[in-house]
Amino acid sequence: MISILRKILFKVSLRFCNEYEKAAIYAKYLGVKFGKNVRITKDANFGSEPYLITIGDDVTITEGVTFHTHDGGVGVLRSRYPGIDVIKPVKIGNNVFIGFMVNIMPGVTIGNNVIIGAGSLVTKDVPNDVVIAGVPARVLKSLEEYEKKVLKEAIYIKNRDNTSKRKIEILEFLYNK
Repeated sequence: MISILRKILFKVSLRFCNEYEKAAIYAKYLGVKFGKNVRITKDANFGSEPYLITIGDDVTITEGVTFHTHDGGVGVLRSRYPGIDVIKPVKIGNNVFIGFMVNIMPGVTIGNNVIIGAGSLVTKDVPNDVVIAGVPARVLKSLEEYEKKVLKEAIYIKNRDNTSKRKIEILEFLYNK
């Protein structure tokens, strides 16, 4: 009965919190270790061993991101090797953006200042200061190259919180140049 109530409290807490409060809820109920200023935009899946996941400071985790800490395929071998498992921690550095529907596999360490493109499958360690994407994910460019590209295309929005003012500001910029 207590575990059912705990599960309900967990789900309700996630439903009624903001993007920056979710990390504390996942930490409390699942044991994920988070740094400061972690933003989780929608639901994330921290797998069956969430206590093996460490996430640094200033990280954004977007919708549908899944962290894998074990190789479920070994279940095929359990009749020959009872109890077999392959379990490895996952570590995310500081200042990382993890795009929509990214899968991060067991044992992966992601460096600092990294952008991971939507839909990527991260199968191996990622160095600092890069942009990666793909299946499997690979380095596309350095963060410095990305910065130069983005600065040519960027707009600067004053209204970060007020959605109606933000919408007006964006539409005016895009269509009233």
